[in-house]
Amino acid sequence: MPTYQYEALNAAGKPQKGTIEAKSTDEALQRIKSQGFFPTSVRESKVKGSGGTTEGGTVRAKAKKKRKGLSIGFGKVSLKRMTLFTRQLSTLQDAGLPLLRSIQVLEQQQKPGRLKNILSGVAEDVESGSSLSDSMAKHPAAFDRLYCKMVAAGEIGGVLDVILQRLADFMEKNERLKRRIKSALIYPSVVITIAVLIVTGIMYFVIPKFQEIFNDFDVKLPGLTLWLIDTSRWVAGQNAGQSIPGAVWVVCSPLFVFIAYKLIRKTAFGKAATDTVTVRIPVIGNLIRKTSIARFTRTLGTLISAGVPILEAITITRDTSGNYVYEKALSKVHDSIREGETFAAPLREAKVCDSLVVNMIDVGEETGDLDVMLMKIADNYDEEVDVAVQGLLSLLEPLMVVILGGIVGTIVLALFLPLVSMIESVSGGK
Repeated sequence: MPTYQYEALNAAGKPQKGTIEAKSTDEALQRIKSQGFFPTSVRESKVKGSGGTTEGGTVRAKAKKKRKGLSIGFGKVSLKRMTLFTRQLSTLQDAGLPLLRSIQVLEQQQKPGRLKNILSGVAEDVESGSSLSDSMAKHPAAFDRLYCKMVAAGEIGGVLDVILQRLADFMEKNERLKRRIKSALIYPSVVITIAVLIVTGIMYFVIPKFQEIFNDFDVKLPGLTLWLIDTSRWVAGQNAGQSIPGAVWVVCSPLFVFIAYKLIRKTAFGKAATDTVTVRIPVIGNLIRKTSIARFTRTLGTLISAGVPILEAITITRDTSGNYVYEKALSKVHDSIREGETFAAPLREAKVCDSLVVNMIDVGEETGDLDVMLMKIADNYDEEVDVAVQGLLSLLEPLMVVILGGIVGTIVLALFLPLVSMIESVSGGK
C-alpha cells in the first residue's frame, strides 16, 4: 500500500507533519481529516532504490518537464491577475482542497507567462516541503512582502482561506483606487498631448508661410511676431548651428522628463525631495495626501486584522507606503510603540494626517479596535479621493481652456499685427 507524506494544521492551528498509508490520495485525505487535522499538503512518498519512483513520482516528474517548457515572462505580474488568483485560491481552500492541489489547479488554468511560471515554482517548493509563504517569498515579482507576511499569518493561525479573502479584498480596493486616479488623468493628458502636437505643427508648417509673405511686403514686424518667427525657426531647425529641430525636443521631452524623474527617485535624497514637494503642491498635493493616507491605513489595518504583530505590520506598511513623508512618520510611530508609547502621538506631531485620522486612531488604540478604525479611515478616504479627483477635473477643464485659448490667441495676434500694418501701408499708398 502506498505511503503518503502530509503536512497539516491541528485544531490549534499549529503545523503537523507525518506519514500515512492509503490506497489513494483521497483516502489519505480522509484519514488525515479523521485524526482532527486540516491537510495543507499530501504527496506520495518516492521509492528509493535503483532510481525508480512510484507512479505518483513519475507523474510529478512529467509535470516538471512540462513546466520547463513554459514560456518565459518578464516584469511584474499585474495586480488584476494577482487579485483573481488570490480570490480563487481562497475559494479552493475554503472548499477543503489540499493546498498543493489548489496551486496546481490554478497553475494549469493560467495562460503561458510570468504568473504560470511562478506558480510552477511555488508548487514545486510546496511539494518539496516548504511553507506556502516561504515559497511565495522567492518570487517578489508576484508576491510582495505584505502578501507573504499575510499568508504566513494565515498559515500559523490556520485561517489561510480567510486571510486570502481579506487580501483579495485589499488588492481589489487598491486597484479600484489606482483606476480612479488613472481614469481621471486620461482626459487632461489626451487634451494636452493633442494641443502640443497641433501647436508644434502650426510652428513647423504654417508660420514659415506667413514669414515669406511678410518678407515679400517688406513690413516692419512687431516684437511679438519676431518672437513667434524665431520660435518657429527653432521648431523647424532653421537656426544657424542648430543640428536637431526643436520639434524633436518637444515630442521627446515627456520621455526625457519621465526618465529624469525616475533616475532622481532612485536616490534617497531625490525620493525625499520629490515626495516632500509634491505633497505641498496646491490641489494635487491634497489628492496625493488623501491617497497615501487611504493606502497606509488600509495596509496596516489589513495586516493587524490578519494577526501580524503590530511592529512588523508598521514596518511593512512603511516600506510599502510609496511616499517618503509617510515613511518618515511611520518610522516615528514604530519607535514610539517599541518604547511603549502610543500610536497617535507621533502621528499628531508629524502633521501628515488630518486631526480626524489621528483622533480615530487614538480611539482605536483605547478600545482595542485599531484595525477596525484603520479600515474605516481607509474607506472614508477612498470616498474623499473620489471627491478630490472630481474637484481636480473640474479645475483642470477650465484651466486647460484658458491656457489653450491664450496660446492660440497669442499666435493669432502675432500673425495679424503685421497684416494690419500691411493693409495700412497699401491704403496709404493708394
